[in-house]
Amino acid sequence: MNVEDYRQLRLLTDISSDRTLTQRRLAKKHGLALGLTNFLLRRLVKKGYVKIINLQRNRLRYLLTPKGLAEKARLTYHYLEYSLALFRHMRTLMTDTLGQMMRAGGKRVVIYGTGELAEVAFLAMQERGLQIVAILEEPGNGKPTFMNQPVRRLDTLSELAVDWIVVATFKHTRQIMRQLRQLEVPVAKIVVLADQSVSRLSEVVAAPMLEHQEMVVG
Repeated sequence: MNVEDYRQLRLLTDISSDRTLTQRRLAKKHGLALGLTNFLLRRLVKKGYVKIINLQRNRLRYLLTPKGLAEKARLTYHYLEYSLALFRHMRTLMTDTLGQMMRAGGKRVVIYGTGELAEVAFLAMQERGLQIVAILEEPGNGKPTFMNQPVRRLDTLSELAVDWIVVATFKHTRQIMRQLRQLEVPVAKIVVLADQSVSRLSEVVAAPMLEHQEMVVG
């Protein structure tokens, strides 16, 4: 699923679930410029997926048309297909990567991330008998709890005794690596799961697979 289809799915989903949505609220929710949000909505209207009702001056309501409902169902199906394929791919990758970690020694692991990739990593680690010491995420970027565990700030990492730091997110991996270097974390202890071709645990790849796509349904 490409970025355009994913944005379209999110907009159609939001419009179908909340009739009071405004362009400004949509833009803020999805982290888009107001002008881009207006452009995307006008495209949905032009395609016949959304109709606009004028309630009063400067107040509009967006409604899905039957054609829009059908398109939302089609995109949802493709998104689920994509998610399943991604899950299988990352599960295979993680099986290999976790095997390397266990052979290298040490079972105490910290996971950075609270998204879909982190969920797959969490489950795979539990299956392999690794001890998940903590979940890390920056404030405002994730959730207060994840898989029934509290989420801690990255700057609390120094308080933990860990063998591995697993970066389990597709977003901002370069920034996370800079922060880990500032905390003087040895590169050999870091595993970046967004790297599709992890062959050495000490290697940091600068091109994560889905940078900027934010594949989490809002």
